Amino acid sequence: MNESFDKYAEKYDSWFLENKNVLYSEVKLVAHFLKDSGRVLSIGCGSGLFEMILRTEYGITIEDGVEPSTDMAGIATLRGLNVVVSSAEEFLCENEVYDTILYNGCPSYISDLGKALRNSFDKLRDGGKIILIDIPKESSYGLLYNLGKSTGTWNHALLGSVYPRNPYPIELANQANWRTAEEKIMLMKQVGLVKLEYAQTLTKHPIYSNNIIEEPISGYDCGDYVAICGYKNK
Repeated sequence: MNESFDKYAEKYDSWFLENKNVLYSEVKLVAHFLKDSGRVLSIGCGSGLFEMILRTEYGITIEDGVEPSTDMAGIATLRGLNVVVSSAEEFLCENEVYDTILYNGCPSYISDLGKALRNSFDKLRDGGKIILIDIPKESSYGLLYNLGKSTGTWNHALLGSVYPRNPYPIELANQANWRTAEEKIMLMKQVGLVKLEYAQTLTKHPIYSNNIIEEPISGYDCGDYVAICGYKNK
C-alpha cells in the first residue's frame, strides 16, 4: 500500500481537485463530527488536503497526523501538519493523549483495523471519540470499486457507462479492502467504544455524485461515504 500511495500521491490529490463536489461533500461529513473536538489526531492523513480545507474554511485545526506513505506525509507536512510516518497499527506516541482520533478515508487501507483501533483507544482521553469515515463495501462506490478491482481496469465491458467520468485511480482502488458498515461497527464496539453515532453523504449514484455538494444526513443506509463516531467511557 505505501509504495502505491508513494507513487501516486500527486494523482490522489488531482483526483479530488477534479471532483470538487465529491471532495466538499466528504469534507462536510468530516466536519460534522469535529465540532468541539479538542486535540485531534488524524490517522492516515494522506496529503493533508482535508485537514488544510478544514483549517482554512471551517476553522477546525488538526495539528498532528500519522501516515505510512512518505510521499503523502511530505505533502501533508508542507500543508502544516506534524506527521509521523507510521502505520496505524504500530504508531507510538508516549505520554500523548487526544480528545479525538480521526480515520478519514483510510480504514480500507489498514490491514488490521482492529489492532489499529485498539492502539488508538489507548491514546484517547476518557470521554474522547474515534471517528471512522470510509466507503462501505455494500455501497454503490464499494460495489463499483470492487468490480473495478476484480477486472483491474475501468475499461472493461462490465463497467461500460456505469463509472464516473473521472474515476478514482484504479491503482489505488486495487490496494483497498473495503469493509461493510456493520463490520466497522462491530470492531469499534469490540475495542470498547460506546454510544455510536452515524452520518453519511454521497447518496447519489457514482455517475451523479459530483453534480452537487451534499449536506451530511444521519444513518448509514444510503450513503457512499459513511462516518461512524464512538466514545470512550462516555
